[in-house]
Order: sequence, then C-alpha cells, then structure tokens
Amino acid sequence: MTDGSRTIRVGMAQLLVVPGRPDDNLARARAAIAEAARAGCDVVVLPECLDLGWTHESARTLAEPIPGPRVDALAGAAREHGVLVAAGLTERAGDHVHNSAVLLSATGELLLRHRKIHELDFARAVYTTGSSLAVADTPLGRIGLNICADNSAATTGIGHALGLMGAEVLLSPSAWAVPPDHDNGADPYGAEWEAPYRELATAHDMPVVGVSNVGPVVGGEWDGWGCIGASLAVGRDGRTLRQGPYGVDADGVLVVEVELRPRARTAATAGSAVA
Repeated sequence: MTDGSRTIRVGMAQLLVVPGRPDDNLARARAAIAEAARAGCDVVVLPECLDLGWTHESARTLAEPIPGPRVDALAGAAREHGVLVAAGLTERAGDHVHNSAVLLSATGELLLRHRKIHELDFARAVYTTGSSLAVADTPLGRIGLNICADNSAATTGIGHALGLMGAEVLLSPSAWAVPPDHDNGADPYGAEWEAPYRELATAHDMPVVGVSNVGPVVGGEWDGWGCIGASLAVGRDGRTLRQGPYGVDADGVLVVEVELRPRARTAATAGSAVA
C-alpha cells in the first residue's frame, strides 16, 4: 500500500462468561486464543471482566492483582500461540478493586494495564475508577486500550485522548447487556456503539474493535439482564467491518481484518501503564 498502510487480522473472542467461575472462564479464554491463532490472527480481543463477570459480588473476594496468576495464564497462551492478547480482568490493588484490561505481547509481556474510567454509577460500589491512559508500541503498531463504556457517546473524550497519543488501533474489552424483555427484532442492538466508534475512527484514522461476552449478568442493578455479544469492529474510515451475533448463547470467535496507517510517534506519547 503506497501510504504505508498495512492490514492486521483480529480475533474477536465473544466468550461465554459465567459469573464467579474464574477457572472455567479462563479455560474458555485460553481456548479462544488458540482458535484465533489457528485462524491466522495477529491479536485476540477478549471481553470485559472475563474472569468473574461484570459487577458480580465475587469481585470483592476473588479479584487478583495485575500482574498475577490470571494474567500469567493468559500470557502463557499468548506466548504459546504467538499472538497479542487484549483482555478484561478484575483487579485487586490493595483495598481497591478495579475493572481492568491488559494488553499482552506475543511473548507474554505485560504491555499495558488500563483501569476503566467511565463506570456506571451503581458499578462504582464494586470498582474504583481508573485515572490514567496510555498506548503501547508493538510489532503490529501503536495500540490503545480502554473498556466498554469508556467509548460511550458521553465519554468519547477517552478514546480521543488515545487517538491523540498516536494509537493506530483501539481495542476495547466490553460487556454489552440488555434487559430480559429486549426485542432485538424491533430494536436491533448496536447503534449506541456504532456512532461513537465511527466518531473515533474517522477523527483519528483509527480502527476500533469492541468485544463483548455472552451470558448472564448477576449482581448490581442489572441483575437478571443478559450479555449478548454483538461485538463490533469499525474501520479507520468509520465503516462497520464486522458485527458479532446477538444472544446470550451466541459465543464464538469472529475474525476481522483491519487496516492500520502509521502515525507519527514520539517518546512522549509511547507508554506503558503497568507500574
């Protein structure tokens, strides 16, 4: 490509997450990483809070530090299969619990840790708000990382900041949920994400990939709702490249190719938020 653009292959791992069952959930995550690698993916994106489930009460007692054993398990899979991995985990940091995401290199190195900033009000009873943003330079390009509602229409400033830091692609572990009476035929899910993703992509020439889990929500004000996948990839021109199937049982690994264009890099914008 004459402008220096290149294409990377992204695995969108729309996992079943069962709240409070970290071993089972991590086993599914490792299997999804292997499947995506077999499909020729360069990077795999996993959902938000894939270990314990979003807002589940087990976060208070079962959250683990980052770095820690759950990161090690995912890092081992990344290293075994030679792919980058972006994943949402529940993090214990002293007396605080964070809704966090990590970016792992293809050799298992922890490149980024992001703590979710735009958490819903009722979820703040579980998670402490994050306070930093960073990007990471990788062999694929400069990658930005945030979580779910960090990219909502009300808070696109978070994604814009990562774009201004030079992110060439933005990866976003997510947990998209609907009430039990939601009628997807009458009200198709996804428009609430397509608009902000398109805004971010076109403003920064930056593809955006959000991946949601499927399965029940247990705990918090959304107890009884269902996470329904519908994972979304938007290209740098704002076009929807891939949307995952909708439903509490619509698990699977989707593959999408996204085009990246190199951005100007400076030492001031390259960074890692893992300290």
